Amino acid sequence: MTTQPPRIVVVTAGGLNPQVMINALVAHFGSVTVLREQPESKATFLRRRARMLGMATACGQLATMVVSRFGKRLMQRRTREILDQYGASAAENTAATVIPIGSINGDDGHRALRSLAPEVVFLISCRMLSRRTLAHIPCPVINFHAGINPAYRGLMGGYWARVNGDEENFGATVHLVDEGVDTGGILYQARMTPSASDTLHTYPLLQTAAATGIAIRAIEDALAGRLRTLPAEGPSRQWYHPPVWTWLYHGLARGIW
Repeated sequence: MTTQPPRIVVVTAGGLNPQVMINALVAHFGSVTVLREQPESKATFLRRRARMLGMATACGQLATMVVSRFGKRLMQRRTREILDQYGASAAENTAATVIPIGSINGDDGHRALRSLAPEVVFLISCRMLSRRTLAHIPCPVINFHAGINPAYRGLMGGYWARVNGDEENFGATVHLVDEGVDTGGILYQARMTPSASDTLHTYPLLQTAAATGIAIRAIEDALAGRLRTLPAEGPSRQWYHPPVWTWLYHGLARGIW
């Protein structure tokens, strides 16, 4: 008698870091189904950030994102070191069934969730789930966040921990998903120490590769019906990409790139 693998659905917009996580989940659980969103356009990003933070800051953040994309190509050696250190792989995995969708919050995303009937949904590098989408998911929804909650909610948690001289809180969090930005109940956290050669371009990969174990534990807990949350200690703040001038200042003045 064969045992069916658990119905685990991963939602992501794709990329190197999510692929590292997907491969770790496949290696442990046997298979997963990936709902791969279309990445959000830069124009949509710019409009949303401009409404929230002003056009100047939004343009500065977009510039940092563009620099980061090119910077990753210059950090291939460090990327290989991180993957080797943690026995991780970023190769495409044929054991993962990939279903392309426009958005997890769209009708195609909802149809896919209904047809797959997951036992647990795991998010990594995807859109925030809308209230309507959350209502469509009767099983636990877990998110991987490259930062220590609640102090470093949002984006670039590792970078901001370094900028703030708070490297003891350089790490990652796996948490339940609610309607807020990384405000759901904390399940597990892992802390690691960046090397002198790590930068904004490699922090998220380090945080992901070093923390696949806590993601696996959280999914195992969800499947077994034993999810337990930890207290959220300390101040809570949401962070964003640093504007390019902030990134250059801390890089040139303090060596934090």
